[in-house]
Amino acid sequence: MPRSDAGGGVSQVPVPRLARAIVVVVLAGLTSVYLLAGSPLAIVAFGLQLVYVLRSLRRFRRPWLLILQALVGYAATLGFGTSVGLLGFLGGSLLLTPAWPLAPLVAVSAAVVGPADPAISMVLVALVVYGLTRLTDRVEEMHAARLAMALAAAAEERLRIATGLSDGLGRGLTAIATGVRSVMDRPEGSVEILGEVVGTARGFLADARNAAAGYRATSLVPEMTTARAMLTAAAIKAETRVGHSEPLGPAGALLASVLREVVTEAVRQNTARTCVIETTTADGMVRLRVSHDGARTVEDEGLADLARQLSQAGGRLTTGLSAEGWLAVDAVLPESPAEATEDPGAYRLSVALLTAVLVGFSIKALLFVPANLVVPAAACLAVIVIMQIRWISGRHMGALALLVLLAYLPIPVFGRAWLGSAGFLAGPVLLAFPWAVAWPLVGCVMASVAVSAVLLGLPLPLTVNFTASTLVTGLVVYGLLELARLVKELQEVRQALARSAVVEERLRAARDLHDLLGHSMAAILLKCELARRLDPARARAELEDVLVMAEKAEADLRVVSGGRPAMSLAEEGESARSVLAAADIEVELDFAHEELSPEVENVLGTVLREAVTNVLRHSSARYCLITTVVEESVVRLRVRNDGVRSSGGRPGSAGIGNLTTRLAVLDGGLGTVREDGWFELTAQVPSFSPVG
Repeated sequence: MPRSDAGGGVSQVPVPRLARAIVVVVLAGLTSVYLLAGSPLAIVAFGLQLVYVLRSLRRFRRPWLLILQALVGYAATLGFGTSVGLLGFLGGSLLLTPAWPLAPLVAVSAAVVGPADPAISMVLVALVVYGLTRLTDRVEEMHAARLAMALAAAAEERLRIATGLSDGLGRGLTAIATGVRSVMDRPEGSVEILGEVVGTARGFLADARNAAAGYRATSLVPEMTTARAMLTAAAIKAETRVGHSEPLGPAGALLASVLREVVTEAVRQNTARTCVIETTTADGMVRLRVSHDGARTVEDEGLADLARQLSQAGGRLTTGLSAEGWLAVDAVLPESPAEATEDPGAYRLSVALLTAVLVGFSIKALLFVPANLVVPAAACLAVIVIMQIRWISGRHMGALALLVLLAYLPIPVFGRAWLGSAGFLAGPVLLAFPWAVAWPLVGCVMASVAVSAVLLGLPLPLTVNFTASTLVTGLVVYGLLELARLVKELQEVRQALARSAVVEERLRAARDLHDLLGHSMAAILLKCELARRLDPARARAELEDVLVMAEKAEADLRVVSGGRPAMSLAEEGESARSVLAAADIEVELDFAHEELSPEVENVLGTVLREAVTNVLRHSSARYCLITTVVEESVVRLRVRNDGVRSSGGRPGSAGIGNLTTRLAVLDGGLGTVREDGWFELTAQVPSFSPVG
């Protein structure tokens, strides 16, 4: 039978199949009790019950099925003297259908026909049948809907992003286009209006970058990717080990700042040859450790400020030497609590059913306890019930040892009434150990019950009944506990998938804001600044370019809001030539590629935009060469400029990490070379890469 391991992780068996297998085994265990009592019709009742459990038989769920179950149940109990507990199959089936009001009538008939003990068994069997079947249905629903929930969360986040960007950045673009048209229509006030346009463009660019940083702040992994790219570009071997779960929320933003500061300083000092970046989580804290074999001390005002921020957030930042003599920077912060968005109804149902069944079994036991011992017996059973319910969230050997004592020590006091309590031990044993260990232990528990029954002088049929009931009770407890755990686990999985989908959507928006809209706004700002310095005739030509760029930026904004990008590498090349020429940079454009897939056009167009933006922002270039070449179905884009600044500047950018991520999706890669005052960025990707 498929099962979860002792640590709670599910085996290779799919969760819905595991849940159905648990129900079938438990129902088979219940059936075995009536078979041992000499009722072959119990097999028929079991087969009919499977219609409500197995997906392949659900087409037979019809009103006539309930009639057939009733005929079998009452024929067995009234015609062949089978225990009325068998009617629990009928009662459970009624509870699963619109005919559920008839279930209490079946319970009443069981109480009329049989004594109290079997009548209680009938109610318990009905609850077990209903509860296990409903929980299995819920497990299947939650498992099937987990991806749909993630997609819905992503769509909701995309809509929220689109609304926010439209309200803020969209209005800024409209203001820029309106201002430029005013200058073109009324040249006499151009200087003042252009000044306002430049101010708007500068603010717009800052807003776009802040928005991108805000979307990235929920996740530390992209910053680790960027750091790795920066280190590799500086010829520093980088190792990253991710030991945390995303998203980290505010904690991720602070840790990303620490990582950025340490890596930037390591690249600036240029003394390290290897750098290790790792994250771990323990006891509600997330830890970032950055260590390298470069400088042995850190004198960085940025880190001192970050240390204060971490302290205010309940964390700490320390620096020192590792055992290997490397400089190590450790940042520790409390994990941001995850938002609980899942409906807990199914989990509460499982706990309520488990409680009802445990209480029912306890009442059955108390029926055979002498009146003067009812109170202490009830107290012991209450402890057992509470421990069983707590087992949903953990399996502890200490608690298991206590259950052993509660199962065996009271037997000399309470006699045969206490033999059934061994079933409360069998269930947790099945949960606590792997099958290879659990089943022999359960066999030992059953054997101990048989021995105890013999020592108490019970007749053979009663001894067999108690022994079999131990296994059945254990299976029922195991089934309810395991299904409760599966429901809770699926809730957590759904929440994790939804959070991951939201994080991915935010990171996508951050990449597009930085790579697409950021470039467009930098180009608009440059053109507007240039127009302010030119005569009206030449300025008009530049402003016409600004209007074209504003339209392009509006298209970029739609992409950031969730639209599909559609770039042309050739058009991006001409745009790059125009923007760089406006900055007095000579451009040589040599494209040797032919037809490319749309995905490749998009990603290489994005790479070219980022490369041009970095030439404008981070270099003093006077010449830039942009080329493409296709070799063995691989297209390579190279952007080379002669404007490398001194190593004292801040190297790298979030764009490098973004581009690395985009290219990796298409099985591509990014490389950088810096030598003799020249900087070259190379991106390569299969020319007809499919979407990853």
